[in-house]
Parts: sequence; C-alpha cells; structure tokens
Amino acid sequence: MTTRKIAILGGTGAEGSGLAFRLAKSGEHVLIGSREAARAQETARLLCERIGGSVQIEGMDNLSAASACDVVVLTVPFSGAAALLKQLKSVWKSGTIVIDTTVPLAATVGGAATRVLGVWQGSAAEQTRELLPAGVSLAAAFQNLGAETLSGDEPVDCDVLVCGDDEKAKQVASELVGKIPGARALNGGKLENARIVESLTALLIGLNMRYKVHSAGIRFTGLPVR
Repeated sequence: MTTRKIAILGGTGAEGSGLAFRLAKSGEHVLIGSREAARAQETARLLCERIGGSVQIEGMDNLSAASACDVVVLTVPFSGAAALLKQLKSVWKSGTIVIDTTVPLAATVGGAATRVLGVWQGSAAEQTRELLPAGVSLAAAFQNLGAETLSGDEPVDCDVLVCGDDEKAKQVASELVGKIPGARALNGGKLENARIVESLTALLIGLNMRYKVHSAGIRFTGLPVR
C-alpha cells in the first residue's frame, strides 16, 4: 500500500486537520474531505504551505474523497457521523479500510464535553460498523489524541489503542499511528472495547480542564517497547 490514498472525512475540523498534517508530513498522500469542497481545498492549501516540499494533500467533498481512497479516517462529530455514512453507502469501494476516531461526546448535542452519550449499538465505532457495507473493514483508533496535540510539531506523549475485529484494518490503523512521532499503537482487542476507549476521551477532557492543560494523554506501563 505504498501508493495508498488516505481520505480524512471531516478533515477541515481541528481533529481532522491535525491528523492530515501529521500523516501528510510523514509522506502519506492525504485527501481532505468536507461537506464543502472549497473549504477542503483551502485547508489543503494551508497545510501544503505549512509543511512545504513535495507534500501530497488534496481537498474535495466527502463523497469524492471516500470514492477515491484506499483508507478512510472518519473525524466528523458523532452527531453527523450516521448521516454521512448513509450518504456514502453507494460510493464505497470493496476493500476500503475505515478508521473511526469518533467519540459520542454529549457536547456534540449541546451537553457537557466530559460526558459521553449512550449509543444503542454500544459505541460510536459499533454504530459505524452497522452502517458500513460488506467488503469495507473497520478499526477504531485515535480517540484519545487531542486536536491541539496533533496540530503541533512536537512528538506526542500518548498511547493509541486500536480496536477492531478485522486484523488487516487494525494493522493499517497501527501503521498510521506509527507515523506520528511519540505515539505508540497498542492492540486494544475487539471492536466492542471501543466502548471503553471512547469514554476515556471524556475523562481526558476533564483532566485538561482541571489541570488547565491541553494535551493530557494516556500511557500504559509494563508493555514491550515497540
């Protein structure tokens, strides 16, 4: 997959543009998706200027990005994820890998950022799986890497739990984690474990607020260093 294209849907938001910055800087070909192609193109232009060199970043609408890529990173707010996935139903290519970063924070519907919503399927990632067609595989990752941390140039101090029932999707997600200096991918087990990982985001937001920082992360000790 050395020539793969990675689409970041919701890529004009803080989380999406932060991931786009890190992945493009590492040499990946990034497609920024947005509801408005013009916004995606402007974000791509700004990132290209910031990184410089022969970086590969393109901007387009979400549907065009999803249909043109090999890997999709879903970074839209939870409140809009289901509607977008339904719109994409007819454009998915068989073999596409989806990496879901979504967290069902109550803030997406006007509640507190330190609370998660109850999701009928169990987690945002499990809702995504229900809305993907056969032939498209899924992993959940990056939920605990904050947007401000991703947007900077410094190495991050955070482990990233990768959950999923498809080993290839988990492998690709882990490879992308490894593109971010300082981040370490850990096998988080089955997709249902995303329920736990997603709730950690609300906890980290609370820690950021109490300690007046912007980059609280998680580290697991006693594990082999990669």
